[in-house]
Amino acid sequence: MKSDNNLETYINHPTWGLLYRVCMVEQNQELFTTLYAQRLFFLVTTDPKGLKFQPIGRTEARMLLENRLRSLRRTGPAQEYDQLQNVFKMTFQ
Repeated sequence: MKSDNNLETYINHPTWGLLYRVCMVEQNQELFTTLYAQRLFFLVTTDPKGLKFQPIGRTEARMLLENRLRSLRRTGPAQEYDQLQNVFKMTFQ
């Protein structure tokens, strides 16, 4: 189950409960983390069968977020880059 507003997206994981969307990684792939501790990360893929949760490590999650920031810096809207930069700081620093 997904609920959205302009800035935040949450999804319910069958084991870990509510996950918070960190960023889009690729089309049909997004990076999520546990809502409170932000220590467990999941690469969530959407396909015709539904959602697929792939647990990933903190280092890999950080790399995915850094790659997304680089992409936004080159081609994305400045506001989206700034918002994601804040998420990066809160999550990894």
